Amino acid sequence: MQSILSVSQVSKTYGSGHKALDHVDLEIRRGEIFALLGPNGAGKTTLISIICGIVTPSTGTIMVDGHDAIRHPREARSRIGLVPQEIAVDMFSSVASTMRFSRGLFGKKPDQAYLDQVLKDLSLWDKRDAKVMELSGGMKRRVMIAKALSHQPEILFLDEPTAGVDVSLRRDMWKMIGKLREQGTTIILTTHYIEEAEEMADRVGVINKGQLLLVEEKAALMKKLGKREMDIALVDPMTAIPADLDEWHLSLEDEGHRLRYVFDAQAERTGIPSLLRKLADLGIAFKDLDTSKSSLEDIFVDLVEHKEASNEGAVA
Repeated sequence: MQSILSVSQVSKTYGSGHKALDHVDLEIRRGEIFALLGPNGAGKTTLISIICGIVTPSTGTIMVDGHDAIRHPREARSRIGLVPQEIAVDMFSSVASTMRFSRGLFGKKPDQAYLDQVLKDLSLWDKRDAKVMELSGGMKRRVMIAKALSHQPEILFLDEPTAGVDVSLRRDMWKMIGKLREQGTTIILTTHYIEEAEEMADRVGVINKGQLLLVEEKAALMKKLGKREMDIALVDPMTAIPADLDEWHLSLEDEGHRLRYVFDAQAERTGIPSLLRKLADLGIAFKDLDTSKSSLEDIFVDLVEHKEASNEGAVA
């Protein structure tokens, strides 16, 4: 699939010496939903700010739909809609005039029918003549999204879009994302709500300490790195795990009422049959077995912790 955004060897080091990004390479496909995951301070917002022309990179190149974002920022930026974390809008303007003004800034011809539809999709129609300062926090967030969509961008960035917002807005926004995706808009989001990325994204990127650890198809990532857990409900609770069970690296849960076994479902041998035989040999009775697969959040935590452990080992 053709790329609409290409990031090559982009780094950012601030005057203080802090390296926010470290030679990031990223290709975004036209029409996809891409989720960028990472803890606070990982570099997500810095990367978005560089692509949108808000921050100047120390090194690297960025191409937005064939336009060099550094040499020709206006052409590149006109193809991008950005919903930042912070609410940044003229509080004294009405909702409708805010959208019209934003559309005009990008040189787009008036299209009231389109703007009206965006207002309706975001449940802002009844507030179109209200001043932004009169709105609730959730409504202000809706205005930010409407403002970002006012010039009909081909790429929409959503930086932590649902952090601290109400359930109604979250539902409306994801509905609109689905609609935009059907219309061909490319959507890139950063989020702490990993379950949303798990549900919505086509691909997932994991960033930590300025380094892009991986970019993977979501389904392939979960298949390749996902683990399964088996909980064994015991008839009689344990106070400690017998040494004879050490090879399975079990953990004791629920105040000794359950044994938990984490295994690789893709492995040729999962170790489950031998574990159950050993429990029988030891006279450990159980009344139920329950298995579940790991979530995208589990995989994300494992990746970050593994990378940090590798870096510490390299330093040592």
